[in-house]
Amino acid sequence: MTVMEGGRRRIDRVLHPQFLDGMESWSLDRLREARADAEQEEVDLSYARRLLHGRLDLLRAEAEHRRRGTRALGADTTDEMVASLAGVLADQPTRSFGMGRHAVRTPTRVGEHRRAAEAAVADVRISDLGSLDDAGLDAAVARLEGFEDEVSSSRRRVQLVLDTLSAELGRRYRDGLADVGDVLTRAAPVR
Repeated sequence: MTVMEGGRRRIDRVLHPQFLDGMESWSLDRLREARADAEQEEVDLSYARRLLHGRLDLLRAEAEHRRRGTRALGADTTDEMVASLAGVLADQPTRSFGMGRHAVRTPTRVGEHRRAAEAAVADVRISDLGSLDDAGLDAAVARLEGFEDEVSSSRRRVQLVLDTLSAELGRRYRDGLADVGDVLTRAAPVR
């Protein structure tokens, strides 16, 4: 995701080089707002990565089956295709190298990220893997991998901003400059 200096998108603000300038003197509300923006951007970028990983899994599975000389997603029957898709898209155990974040927010820019993922493929034939020759399949994988690298890089940068904001908020709680009760009072539903 290319960040645009002076851009109006949330990612442009959160990754602006001066976004964190002077945060030690910000009001608690401003600090929380900035942290919420960074947190939401991290959720949205995580969603984009999941979309890309699903598409990449399908393309890689097709490429692997072609190398083996077996049918994959181009199975003869609908039942075979569904079984093949279920196997490809099933969550596999992975070693996590991430920050162990648990997002409780919902992605807000679902359509934008889906369109960006589709634009990265830029080929309507991608949904018909049988129409792609091996070179076309490899090119589609390479394009998506490049876009996934870009999204992952932006996500890591957003996570650093989020960590910095969270550390400042934690410092304020630790130093008695903020009160956890204030957050609980503000979060209580109004009746």
